[in-house]
Amino acid sequence: MPQLDTTPWFITILSMIITLFILFQSNMSKYLYPLEPQPKTLKTQLYNAPWETKWTKIYLPHSLHLH
Repeated sequence: MPQLDTTPWFITILSMIITLFILFQSNMSKYLYPLEPQPKTLKTQLYNAPWETKWTKIYLPHSLHLH
């Protein structure tokens, strides 16, 4: 069985690593990265939730301060 002969394993593994390294370098060189990415401004949308109305902030019993 030829796969049990370990003498060509080193050359096979080394050539595979070198080939993958070269392929990886060539694939990564195709990408263009921006030099300085600009931050995006986020627009916040106002949402009136039912628990944020004025009467709930004033008259809820849990929000009363007891001294």
